[in-house]
Amino acid sequence: MATSSGPQARPARTLGTVDAAAIGAAAMLGAGVFTVFAPAALGAGAWLPVAILIAGLVAYCNAVSSARLAARHPENGGTYVYGRERLGDLWGYLAGWSFVVGKVASCAAMAMTFAAYTLPAWQKPVAVAAVVVLAAVNLRGVRRSTLVIKVLLLLVLGVLAAVFVAMLMSGRLAAVAEVDGLGPWPGSFGVLGAAGMIFFAFAGYARIATLGGQVRDPRTTIPRAISLSLGTVLVVYLVIGTGLLIVLGREKLTTSQAPMADAVQVAGFPMLVPFVVAGAAVASLSALLPLLMGISHTTAAMASDGHLPRPLAAVSDRHGVPHRAEAVVAAVVIVLILVADLRGAIAFSAFGVLVYYAITNASALRLGPDENRPPLIAPVGGLVGCVVLATSLPLPVVGVGVLVLGLGAGLWWVRHHVLV
Repeated sequence: MATSSGPQARPARTLGTVDAAAIGAAAMLGAGVFTVFAPAALGAGAWLPVAILIAGLVAYCNAVSSARLAARHPENGGTYVYGRERLGDLWGYLAGWSFVVGKVASCAAMAMTFAAYTLPAWQKPVAVAAVVVLAAVNLRGVRRSTLVIKVLLLLVLGVLAAVFVAMLMSGRLAAVAEVDGLGPWPGSFGVLGAAGMIFFAFAGYARIATLGGQVRDPRTTIPRAISLSLGTVLVVYLVIGTGLLIVLGREKLTTSQAPMADAVQVAGFPMLVPFVVAGAAVASLSALLPLLMGISHTTAAMASDGHLPRPLAAVSDRHGVPHRAEAVVAAVVIVLILVADLRGAIAFSAFGVLVYYAITNASALRLGPDENRPPLIAPVGGLVGCVVLATSLPLPVVGVGVLVLGLGAGLWWVRHHVLV
């Protein structure tokens, strides 16, 4: 069975370890770090750092499984390829379906994050406009260079460093009593549901694995890049998340639409608010642009394989992009922006991405002893962790997510048992 098709075939291998790690870190330090701690604190309360660690541990297990699979299958497509090759056509299809569904919600969350920081009074119109503009950029075949990605990453890290310094200079970080120790235990679903939310922000390292065909020496480059980016981002999340919890307090953090901007205000440095707003805008849009492109390429690949309507596989002769898939994806993102709020989009995205990585770990369990398979604890821990975190998310989100997955499975069944 072919492992690549349509617009994802035969990419050039040009990325090294630092380049790939920068792409992963830039994706993880996108909209998530600027918004995810507010809905996560709603469930975990003062146990937010514990939820961050749990999310990081599950992400690391997934990263190990992804790295070993990407080394064996260095083609674009990620778990859409791994599931198909290791578990069967249905599981590859469900991986692609959950990726598209989850990442469409991620796009909506990123666009709404951009709007929440820039023009909160006009959040939905501004978010829709951002999607329209960036989809138009992608339709013209415009690509960001690796140098641009590195510059944007440094800018975001600079903003996060400024926020941390402001919180530190406020003196509130020393007043740990602000959070009353760890406070009352919020329950397993509270902490695990919060960890599931935070996993939304960690999932950016998938950018490395799904571009496996574009890195030099993927057997060594991908594991190193994932470990480097994931380890760095985990430290950043722990520092920023804990700082926001202490400086803002649990109540203010859980109700904040723009917690970074609120934090520098409370810390006594309102002059930093425009700098933080600019950083949030850059982080959101710089992650949204390639994500829209990645979803459209996965959609086109699934269409070329017959899993989605084949017209979506069409590639523009002029710009070399799957223009129909890009337009459809942008339209679906806009609908989601109009009907959902930011917290709901984050939770739904987390559900889809966790299902995607559950299939990743199940695929890794099928690697043989001569295929550099990971230690058993990684895919088993990742599989169990993804299932537990996904089912710990808010019940309405889990219910809708199960229905959407069932719809996808139903479409697959119709294609294979009726339209034959």
